[in-house]
Parts: sequence; C-alpha cells; structure tokens
Amino acid sequence: MSKRKCKMTSDETALKSRKVTDACPENASSDPSHRILSPNSFPYTASGDIGIIESITLKNFMCHQSLGPFQFGPNVNFIVGNNGSGKSAILTALIVGLGGKATVTNRGLSLKDFVKTNENTADITVKLRNRGPDAYKKDVYGDSIFIEHRISGDGSRTCKLKNKSGHLVSNKKEELVSILDHFNIQLDNPVSILSQEMSKQFLHSKSEMDKYKFFMKATLLEQMKRDYIYIKHTKTITRQQVERQEECLKDLKQEFLQKKARYENFSSFSEMKEVLEKLKKKMAWCLVHEKEQLIEQLKEEIQKEETNCKHQDGLHLCQTKIIQAEKKLQLSKSRTNSLRGEQESLSEGMLKLKEQLKLIRKDHKEQEVVYFRALNKLKQSEQDQSLLQEKINKAKTSENQKSGGESAFTKQQKILCALKKQLTELENKCSQLNQDIKNKHQAVLKGKEERDKLRLEERNVQVSYESKLKRKNQLLASRSNKLKRFGDHMPDMMAVINDALATGHFIKKPLGPIGACITLKDPTLAVAVECCLRSFMKAFCCDNYKDEAVLQELMSRYYPKGNRPQIIVSRFTEKLYNIHGRKAHHPEYPSMLDVIAATSPVIINCLIDMRGIESILIIKEKSKARKVMQQARPPKNCREAFTAEGDQVYPNRYYTADFNIAKYLGGDLETEIRMLTADLENHQAQLSRFQVQVNSVSEDIISMETNLNNTILILKATLSSVNQVKSSITELETASEEQIDGINSLEEVAQENQQKIDAERQAVQESKTELDKFREKAEEAESKYSSVRERIDQLIDDMEPLKEEQQKLEAECAKYERNFKIMENKVKAHEDNIEAMKSGLAQREEELQEYVAKATEICPERQQVTGSTKNIDTEITRLKRKIKVYESTYGEQEKVVREYAEAFALYKEKTNQVRDLRKFITRLDNIMSDRQNRYKILRRSLSVRCKLYFNNFLIKMNCGGSMIFDHSNETLSILVKPPGRTVGSASDMRSLSGGERSFSTVCFMLSLWEITESPFRCLDEFDVYMDMHNRRICLDLLLELSERQCLRQFIFITPLTTSNLPKTDLIKIHKLQNPERGQSPTEEDI
Repeated sequence: MSKRKCKMTSDETALKSRKVTDACPENASSDPSHRILSPNSFPYTASGDIGIIESITLKNFMCHQSLGPFQFGPNVNFIVGNNGSGKSAILTALIVGLGGKATVTNRGLSLKDFVKTNENTADITVKLRNRGPDAYKKDVYGDSIFIEHRISGDGSRTCKLKNKSGHLVSNKKEELVSILDHFNIQLDNPVSILSQEMSKQFLHSKSEMDKYKFFMKATLLEQMKRDYIYIKHTKTITRQQVERQEECLKDLKQEFLQKKARYENFSSFSEMKEVLEKLKKKMAWCLVHEKEQLIEQLKEEIQKEETNCKHQDGLHLCQTKIIQAEKKLQLSKSRTNSLRGEQESLSEGMLKLKEQLKLIRKDHKEQEVVYFRALNKLKQSEQDQSLLQEKINKAKTSENQKSGGESAFTKQQKILCALKKQLTELENKCSQLNQDIKNKHQAVLKGKEERDKLRLEERNVQVSYESKLKRKNQLLASRSNKLKRFGDHMPDMMAVINDALATGHFIKKPLGPIGACITLKDPTLAVAVECCLRSFMKAFCCDNYKDEAVLQELMSRYYPKGNRPQIIVSRFTEKLYNIHGRKAHHPEYPSMLDVIAATSPVIINCLIDMRGIESILIIKEKSKARKVMQQARPPKNCREAFTAEGDQVYPNRYYTADFNIAKYLGGDLETEIRMLTADLENHQAQLSRFQVQVNSVSEDIISMETNLNNTILILKATLSSVNQVKSSITELETASEEQIDGINSLEEVAQENQQKIDAERQAVQESKTELDKFREKAEEAESKYSSVRERIDQLIDDMEPLKEEQQKLEAECAKYERNFKIMENKVKAHEDNIEAMKSGLAQREEELQEYVAKATEICPERQQVTGSTKNIDTEITRLKRKIKVYESTYGEQEKVVREYAEAFALYKEKTNQVRDLRKFITRLDNIMSDRQNRYKILRRSLSVRCKLYFNNFLIKMNCGGSMIFDHSNETLSILVKPPGRTVGSASDMRSLSGGERSFSTVCFMLSLWEITESPFRCLDEFDVYMDMHNRRICLDLLLELSERQCLRQFIFITPLTTSNLPKTDLIKIHKLQNPERGQSPTEEDI
C-alpha cells in the first residue's frame, strides 16, 4: 500500500453506490440472461468529473522513443496492438507517472530500468480531469491537472504539477499524494489497475489464502485490519503508561502530604527568629562595649611606652664604647705604620744590594770560567808534550834497529796485501747480504699487508655478524614485546616513563618512539618510510621543555650522552595541520603523509615539522621515479621522492639506500628471523675461512722474519769483520808513515810546545788572582744583604702582634657599631610602635563610632550587656544552626509554601490526567468493540455482495458456481461449473481450461468492481487465454458494467481484434501499430 490510508465505511460505500444508481438507472440484475449489446444500448450519459485520465504522453520510456499523446475517452477505452507495440508500456507509465514505485509495475526493480537505452532521461506526462464541485483546488489548477515526471539515468526522478495553462504549481511529492487521496486513486490496488503480471499470478495461484488476501486488499479491508491492530497496540501501550502514572501518582501523593506537613509546622520557627533578632541587638552593643574597653587599654599602653627610656640609655652607652675603641685602634695603627715605613725603606735598600750581589756573582762566574778554561788548556798542552816525547823515543829506538827492520817492512807489506784482498771479498758479501735483506723485507711487508687486509675484512664481517646477531635477538625478543625492535633498553625506559607520569613528573606524557606510534597503509613501503624517517623512528615528542628535561634524565640511565634518541619539543594539539597549499599532489603516486597512519595527530604534525612528509612522494619503481623527478618538471610542492627499495631521488641527484630490510616496520617477523639466521651462518663460515687464511699468512710472516733476522745477524758479523780488517790495514799503513818522519822535526815541535806551556802557566796564575778578588767582593755583598734581610724579618715579627691587636680592635669596633645600629633600630621601632599604637587608637576610635552607628541602627536604645560577645555569639550560632537544620528539614518559608502549592497543583494535574486517560481507554474500548462489529458486518456485507455479483456473472454465461468465504481461516474458495457439466460436478479453478479460468477471473474482478470505488479501472491483456466465445461474453459483461457505471473510466488492453465491438461515442479504441525499434508507434483512434 502507498502512504495514503483510505478509510472506507459502509455508509460511504452505500452513498457512492446511490450516486452510480442515479446516474445509470439500469439495474445489473434486470436482465440476468446473456445478450449481445447493440449501439442503441449505449445512450448518452454524463461522465465523471474528477480523477479521469484525459491523456498520457511518453518520451524515451522503456524501448520507445515517443508514444502518444493518447487522448482517452471518459468511459470505455480499448488499447489494441501486437506484442512490442507499447500497450503494457502505457500502463506502466501510468503507474510511474502517478508516483508509483518501480516494483509496483512488476516491470523493473528501479526507475532507471525505464529509461531508454543510450538516453539520459525519460519523460511521462499524465493529464487528470479536475471538474465539478469536488475538484481539487479549482482556483489553482483549473479543469485539468498536468503531472510531469522526468526519470534520470541514475534512477532519480523529478515531479512537476502544472495547472490547465501549463504553469508550474508545485514540485513536491506531498502535493501529488494529496491529489491522489482526493481523487481516491490507489495505484497498488488491483481493482484499480490489474497488470498482466498480477493477472498471471492470480490465474496460476492455487492457494485459497492468496485469493482471500486479494479480496481483502481490493476492498481495503486489509488496511482497516492493520489500522485496528495498530490501535489495539497503541491502546496497550497507553494502558501500561497509565499504570506507570498511577504508580508515580502514589509517590506524588506521599510527597504532597510531606510538604503539607512542613507547611503546617512553621509556628515555632518564627519564635526562634524573634529570639535571634534580640540576640543580634545585644551582640551589636556588646561589640561597642568591648571596643570601648580595648580603646582604654590602648591609651594606657601608649602612656607606658612613652615613659620607657631603656632604649635611649642603651644607645648612649654604645656611642661611648665606640669612641673608646676607635681611640685604641688609632694608636695601634700609628705604631704599625711607623714599623711599616721602616720596613719599606729597608726593602728598597735590600733590592739595591740584591742587584749589586747579582752583578758581583756574574763577574765572579765569568772569571771562574776564564780560569778553568786556561787551566784545561795547560793540561792539554802538557799531555800533547808527553805524547810527542814518547814518539821521539820510539823513533830513536827504530833508528837503532834499522838493519833488521827491512825484512819486517817487507813482511808487513805482504800482510797488508792479503788484508786488502780479504776486505774486497767481505765487501762483496755485504752487498749480497744487503740485497737479500731488502728482498726479504719487501716480502715481509707484503705478507703483513695481506694479513692486515684479511684482518680488516674479518673485522668488517665480525661487526656485521655482531650487528645481525643483536638484531636477531631483538626480533626474538620483539615476539613478546614490539618495543624490543627499538633497542634492548626501550621497554624498560617506557616503563620508567609511565611510572614518572603516574607520579606527576610529566605535565603531558611524551609520545614515542615515533616508529612504534605509526602504521603503514601499504606494508611493502616499510623500507621507503624508514629510509625517509631514519633517526626519527626512535625519536620522542614532548609538549614542553620541562618534560624534555625529565625525559633526558630518564634516558641518561640507559643511553650514553652521544647515543640517546632524539627529543622533539612541540606543543601537543589534537588537530592536524592545514597543509592544503603545501602538500605534494600527483594523480598516480601518494605522498609520504598518505601512506602513514599514526595513533595521534601529534606524531603526524611532528613529522610534518621535522621531515616535511607532506612534500615527499612515494614512487615504487626506480625508472618512473627518475622520469617523474628528473626528466620532467617535478610535481607541485614536491622536493624529493623515495622508491620502494628506499632510494632517494632529487631533481638533480640520486642516492641509493644503504639497507634493504625494514628494521622497525617490518611486517613478517619470522621471515626476517630466518633471513638473519642464514646470514649469521654465512658470516660464521666467512669468519672461519678468514681465521684460517690469517693464521697461514701469519706463519709465513714469522718464517720470513726469522730468515730476515738470521740474514741481518750474518750481515752484522760480516761488517764487524770488515771493520777489523780495515783497522788492521790502517794500523799497518800508519806504522809505515811514522817511520818516514824525522826525529829532528819532532824535537823542534817539542821545544815549541814547552814554551807554550810556560806562557799558559803564567796566564793561569793571573786568572786565579783575579778570581780570588771577585770571591772576596761577593762574600762582602752577601754579608750586607743578609743583615738587611734579618732586620726586615725582625720588623715583620714585631708587626704581627700589632696586626692581631688591630684586628681585635677593628672587630670590637664593628661589634659596637652593630650594637649601635641595633639600638638605633630599636629606638626607631619603639617610636614607630608608639606612632602605630596612636594611629591604631585613632582607627579604633573610628571603628567605635561605626560600631555605635551600626548598633544604633540595629537598636536605637543602648542595651545593658552582662555577658561577653563569645557567649552571645555561641548562642546566635546555636540558634542559626537550629534554624538551618529546621530549614534543611522543612525548607525556607517561602520555598515551603511554593513547594506545597506546586506539589498540590502537580498532584491534582496528574490525578486528572490519569482519570482522563482511564476514561479515554474505556471509551476507546467501546469504540473499538463497536468498530470491530461494524468491520465484521462490512466484511460480511462485501463478501455477500461479491458472491451475488459473481453468481450473476456466471449465470449470464450459462455457468454455475459459488464463492465460499472462511473469514476465520482467511481463505476464499471459488467453484465453477462450466456449461455441459452435470449438476453437482462443480470444481475449483485449477481444473478449468485457460479460457474458462480467465473468464472466471474476469467475473471475479467484475464482482470486486461492483463493490469498490475508483475513478478509473485498468485491465491488461485479460483475454489472451480465452477462446472467441468466452471473450465475446466477457466483453459484453465489461461493456454492460461500464454502461451501469458510466461515471467511471475503463481502460482495457488487449492484443486481439475489436472488430465485433459496437460503434458508439462512449467506446474509444486506440490501435497501436507494430513499429520497428527506434521508431515512434502511431495511434489510430476510432
């Protein structure tokens, strides 16, 4: 059903039946026998005024480019044509054009199915008659209402309601619904429009419950039943609400009685308030009395302080002590100054003596050098003289042995030749040994170079092995804790951070590490993201610098100073940055910002600030990355890009990634562990191979060094032999030369040396004399310097007790000065205290005047007070507390009165509401009981009338049959006895032929038409299964019914011929040609 709810009653049905009877005086039961209608049987009668379809026009609807406009007659209309000519399309368009859904037509699931292929929109225009006194908004629409629907290719539609002149009145669906309700047009009621599909379903249906549902739906009894069920459900809910209201009413009554009791208990409350007012008056004058006593006490204290001279006497005593101490200090300073003057004069003389002593010592040292130089020269000359004398003696001895010396000389020459020959052999051997040492040394260097190279490669493999072993351990640990990927200490540090946050050390919790706070929308880009972020993967974010300092202190427990994770300080915000004008855009490739998802906007904002991820593109393939960034102009706002392998691409340079496995964001943990295990095994094998090679090379180096050292030892021994041979040759050659020198020349040299020695002895004696003179001067100067220094030391010793005495006196003076200042402050404080007391007295007097004024205002007559303010205040507090307790129990008077009135009004209102609801439910029960009885009477009346009309139509066909309604089980049985059958052989519709079944269906529809109301009736291909005889009888029945119901419009769709129909103005035949697809079918009106 549509949203319209048509309330049909028996009175309305009777009224409309009378209208039909008056317009068409012929009675359906006047001629029960079958007759063939002639043109004279259709006299001119009046036509309907409202709801009749005057015309319909289609454009691009279903498979038709254009259909219509079809001008329908006010009474009987036949639409005739072959299959595909557009008959059913007109009926479908009529349903859709009046606002029906696509599913109601049974021709499509959506409105877009009705748009012609290769077209964007389909248009439907329906013209309805709007005449007479019951016209809908006659002054707005006129005699006709145009309903225009445009259906779009996406399934949406727009509706326009126009008046007779074609001017737009409304485009709201509610207005269309109001028009259909006013005209009593029910699109989903099969009595109004029976489509071909629904007719087939009814013909082929074997269920008696379906027939009953069809009857209930056609007569709107089903809608009435649903309305009654809804009313009963609403009544049940209302009764439950009334019961709940009655429960609440009990509470309201209890509350009302309580507030009434409070309202009646306000007599003692006023007495307590009167006592409280009296106590307040006493309290005011008691305060005045106490202020007067306080002022008298202050006057006495001021007088006492003014007569107190203790501080002045102490001040004078301090002045006397300061003068005495200053005199003693001046005397000590004069004595110290005299001693200091003497010390300064002696110090100046000591400096002069020190300079003289330095000069004398310098001259003494210079003369001492001259003396020792002359003495050494004398000793050297004496040694040379002794050697020369020995040489002379040897020469003389050799001269005496001249005869036997020739044979020795010859022998000596032979030995010299042999030694020279041996020297030549030894030198050749040394050259060979040097070359051998050079070659062996080069071999050793080459071996060491190879060993160092092997050790360097071994060290690199060892470092890689340790790194991968550490990484493997981290991955194994990260199975249970993901933070282990960021270092062994990271879980402990995160636990410490959480503890510090719990104890209030952090203002806001630091976020990090960043790598643990982000996830990837595409896991294959893990290497690219890590190559981009690098050290930021382990970084932390802090909201302020105080939190940063706390985090630095926590990191220092686990990381050395140069190896700590980075800390980024930036104000936390829950809103992402607006990067609309700074983000890199490319139609194919995402930015780094697009592939990262973070647990907090703070992480994204931090990466935008520190790394600029909004301006970095991700291009998986290297060639495409080079093409986008380097062969053409880079995309707007893009400054760099990364490939899936982690390569970094700039417009003018390209950097290859230094790792190919994601360390922090890797998804497949077990695969990475297996790869690391394989790499570790490979590294272990390489380390073993390197160890063997290094040991082999080291052994070779040791062997070569041993050979080299042996060769060096041999070379050293050979060189030693060479030196011995050269020494022997030199000695032999020298001995030969000495024999050539003459004895006379040696004696002359010895005489000259003796003269030289005598002169040098004289010079040594003179130098010694000068040295003694300088020593005496130095001793005299040192004696004077020592005496002056001793006197200065004595003066310093004498000044020490004077300095100590002076310090004591200065300390004593400072002490007296401090005491003097203290006494001055005390005197000043004493005077200030007196002034303050006087000002306080004046203030107290002013306060007294204010208290007197306030007390006079409260109570003009002075009260005689016996107690203290404390006692009165205690009594006031007790009364106030009692009044407060009373008010908390019963409330304030105005509040209690107001609450009492409100509670009374609310209780009365709720009581009236419950009583009215009870009356309404009782009345509703009576109404519903009456309506149920009326509903049953109406249902029985409609079923009886339907039976009568059905039997009447069968009699006209010379058939028998009956309709059996079972309202309790909601079933409808239709029994038909075709002509020629024996009496009592009636059977249900399933045993009938197709034509007989179609005729029975038409009879059933005509029976429903007789008992229901609608401005027009539509039947689609009702006669396709009938033979010509049954079809002719059905046509006669339909025309006879249309003659009786002349105020209604009938539209019959049939593919068969209509040549046997009578020629009259009340029957209009629309013949549709069988066009080719894509052409507009034409209409031929008869």
